[in-house]
Amino acid sequence: MSEITYVRGDATAPQGKGVKLIVHVCNDLGGWGKGFVLALSRRWPEPEAAYRRWHRERAGNGFGLGAAQFVQVGPYLWVANMVGQRGMRTGSKGVPVRYEAIDAALGAVAVRAGELGASVHMPRIGCGLAGGTWARIEPIIERRLISAGVPVTVYDHG
Repeated sequence: MSEITYVRGDATAPQGKGVKLIVHVCNDLGGWGKGFVLALSRRWPEPEAAYRRWHRERAGNGFGLGAAQFVQVGPYLWVANMVGQRGMRTGSKGVPVRYEAIDAALGAVAVRAGELGASVHMPRIGCGLAGGTWARIEPIIERRLISAGVPVTVYDHG
């Protein structure tokens, strides 16, 4: 079994050859305005537009915690909008991150990455504004993606 590759760099400019899938965590409120999503939106308008439409039409389209939406932004490049946090702020119910939702969404990512023959690229998902810890996220990535044979690169801004 391979391991997660850690690099310094920008997850919106994934390294390597072949089809790439950039993965990040969204909230369940339809909000898109802070954190990694801003870097995505600076590069491509499609992921934000697709996410907002997905949320707006959520009555019958599967939008919710644990869901993943795949948006093609280039011939060999996709973005996965994963709904992995409830709300946007830490409050009486704790931090917004929902590990079980990230787990479920990464299951969908593993399937799509397999279909596309893609490698997966991400910042330290769930650990910024979502308030999660990498010690809880990393084993989920290993179980869902690495054990399925999907190459994963995690980017730390340097």
